Amino acid sequence: MSTSENSKVRKVTTHVLHKMKLHGNKITMLTAYDYSMAKIIDSAGIDVVLVGDSASNVMAGHQSPLPITLDQMIYHASSVVRGVKRAMVIVDLPFGSYQGNSMEALSSAVRIMKETGAQAIKIEGGAEIIESVERILSAGIPVMGHLGLTPQSIHKFGTYVVRATEEDEANKLIKDAHLLEEAGCFGLVLEKVPAKLASKVASALKIPIIGIGAGREVDGQVLVLHDMLGITQKFSPRFLRRYHNLYEEIQGAVKAYSEDVKNLDFPNEREQY
Repeated sequence: MSTSENSKVRKVTTHVLHKMKLHGNKITMLTAYDYSMAKIIDSAGIDVVLVGDSASNVMAGHQSPLPITLDQMIYHASSVVRGVKRAMVIVDLPFGSYQGNSMEALSSAVRIMKETGAQAIKIEGGAEIIESVERILSAGIPVMGHLGLTPQSIHKFGTYVVRATEEDEANKLIKDAHLLEEAGCFGLVLEKVPAKLASKVASALKIPIIGIGAGREVDGQVLVLHDMLGITQKFSPRFLRRYHNLYEEIQGAVKAYSEDVKNLDFPNEREQY
């Protein structure tokens, strides 16, 4: 699908994403957490906007995604939805809103769909959360899976190193990927896994596979917006390409404003009534 063809799509849906995989057209995904940023990236032609639980890190300053609540995710997601016209909006189910209780998982997903206007939810894990996945799908709510490095389970892993490098874990990931597809998930995120393994999964499954640190032989890519724009500075994994350094640009603008105020240069005569 060319850029011109892309612009003719009135709304990206699960059906559009499946067609993109079928025709070999790469899917672009970025995170967003507020109206203004969502409006900008949607107007730039991004296919999917993910309201990630990474808001816990980049918006609230926590060290992990674990502290963010369902109410906070709904607040961020509803703000994003109001800024998006074309892209599909997917919302992370936060930690504690689905693990171990499929009825709570369904309740959480229903709240997101009803209160935000988003098109789908994303959930981390494989066989251990499949009952929650099936329960959510039974209500007609589209579900995207997430395997590999699953940040909500960081205390289980104890590290952010590449996952599924050993045969047993790689085999489990492949099995979980098939399980999620068979359950009815419309897509899958693979995070920080070997490129060859990600390519194998993308070839074996009919649903779109979106990678982050999973090589280029998948069906699309996702990055955290604040990372790729250079607003965050300390996070520098191998898979991250910074397309800008907004930290320095914004800091420079703020310094210039401060100096102008202190030097009585702002506001000038044209900037007052």
